[in-house]
Amino acid sequence: MFGAVGQKDVAVDLGTTNTLIYVDGQGIVLDEPSIVARDKASKEPIAIGTEAKFMMGRTPANIEVMRPLSDGVITDFEACEQMLRYFIAKALPGRRMGKPRMVICVPSGISGVEHRSVRDAAEFAGARESVIVEEPVAAAIGAGLPIHHAAGNLVIDIGGGTTEVAVLSLGGVVASRSEKVGGLLMDKAIVDYARKEYNLALGERTAEEIKIKLGSACPMPTEFEAEIRGRDLITGLPKTVVTTTSEIREALDEVVSGIVDALKVTLDSTPPELAADCMDRGITLVGGGSLLAGMDRRLHIETGMPIRTVKNPLEVVVLGSAKFLASYDSLQALAAGKG
Repeated sequence: MFGAVGQKDVAVDLGTTNTLIYVDGQGIVLDEPSIVARDKASKEPIAIGTEAKFMMGRTPANIEVMRPLSDGVITDFEACEQMLRYFIAKALPGRRMGKPRMVICVPSGISGVEHRSVRDAAEFAGARESVIVEEPVAAAIGAGLPIHHAAGNLVIDIGGGTTEVAVLSLGGVVASRSEKVGGLLMDKAIVDYARKEYNLALGERTAEEIKIKLGSACPMPTEFEAEIRGRDLITGLPKTVVTTTSEIREALDEVVSGIVDALKVTLDSTPPELAADCMDRGITLVGGGSLLAGMDRRLHIETGMPIRTVKNPLEVVVLGSAKFLASYDSLQALAAGKG
């Protein structure tokens, strides 16, 4: 049994964009941006999570606001450890029952060294024991797919830093693909488009708001337009322009096409019998990127496969990790690493 009497088991979806924490017996207790604001010289954190996100684009020169993870992997170990320690303390206030045991989700394409860095960060943040589970496995478990059956189950998890595609059967991953395309790259595409088309500088938060309001993966029944505000790159003054759903769709098309390509490559490497199962059962679509308007329809148009969405696409990975905790004895073969 993974847990022990008197100890709290903890599941962590350590994402490029957001971190979610599930505590045994309590449910999801934390969902905050994976962002750290810190002093540039001392590297001491000033704010973490939601508070740090509010500081983006508004800090003086001596403070940096950064993401400790990029494309699903740790790029600043110290900041990641500080962030994880803060989140664990917030999720388990007044902890007196000893160090928690953790299951942490990671992208399927990361290296052994990157696995080790995640486990090290968990240890430094206070974990007694850590187990690594790949995101598509956790997503499939969280979505309730019958992954132990002798049939193909196809899941696609569009996250902030990566898109994970996997075919699972008989309790294992048969084919998978991890691409560095996701929500943050969509935001960057909007920033680049505004710079090129309007000579307008946008911040990351503004680009994210535009994506949510106007973004789409294919033509929609109703098209919208909206004002966007930024800084004129020529005059340096504040500037407002009007953009449309179709323009933002054009800006996002390369990223969306990258997601489609990852799906097709995975299907190409899937054994024919399992590919036929997937054609019948369809694609289970999860992750924040699945909320982009028309994403399910775009994938259906590109593949001809039925698309299944879930009620809680942002939470399904951490909920799958929690199910992994609850059934550790039977599911431990799916673990990617243990420390």
